[in-house]
Amino acid sequence: MKVKQIFGITALASAVFFSSSAMAEGEFIIACDAAYAPFSWEENGKYRGIDVEVLDAVAKAADFDYELKPMNFDAVIPGLISGQLDGAIAGINMNDERRKIMDFSEGYFDSGLSIIVRKGSNVTKIEDLQGKKAAVKKGTTGALFVEQNESKYDFDVAYYTSSPETMMAVKNSNADFLLEDYPVIAYQIKIGVQEGLEIAIPRVSGTPQYGFAVKKGANQELLKKFNAGLKKIKENGTYDKIVSQYL
Repeated sequence: MKVKQIFGITALASAVFFSSSAMAEGEFIIACDAAYAPFSWEENGKYRGIDVEVLDAVAKAADFDYELKPMNFDAVIPGLISGQLDGAIAGINMNDERRKIMDFSEGYFDSGLSIIVRKGSNVTKIEDLQGKKAAVKKGTTGALFVEQNESKYDFDVAYYTSSPETMMAVKNSNADFLLEDYPVIAYQIKIGVQEGLEIAIPRVSGTPQYGFAVKKGANQELLKKFNAGLKKIKENGTYDKIVSQYL
């Protein structure tokens, strides 16, 4: 199994790098998100993270070669659809809309929303937040969850424009809880970026999964290889070892 990492791929304008003539025979071109810790980010001139390491382990287990293309997330799906990428592992939530244009592997990570509170709040279930104030970012799945349950739990809702603002609101007692993407907040808390906060409920209902993606109807052999490799690394414990480093 051979792998190479190509840096500086930030947009489809860099399509020259995706030319199949530049790739070794039998080598797949696979994208990851250039900046999405703990799944993929550059550190000391090399990409690391759950997505990067899971892909590497899967490729070894399924015996295929690939070139890793870190790029902005907004270029990943267009790159797949245009055929400039063979596959992508970039924290892509699988949903019905995306399944219209992409085929997915078996889920490789359970994502979803976490409920975050100040340390010592003694919140263990959603009912403990009855009548409490939520800090949410506008237009997010977290905001939608709170809005859908506002009357049921008598939530008071405060809207913010960024995740750091919601976290600061809870830290400063301007709100009682917030909702954030589970793996992102779990990693931030683990490395000490969000001191004073804790995950009260790791995942609320309706947990989506991340999947490895290919263009719909294309690269089915790669998809089969990914699924086979994923099965192997879950069975032999490699998958759990990778994830436990970060979460």
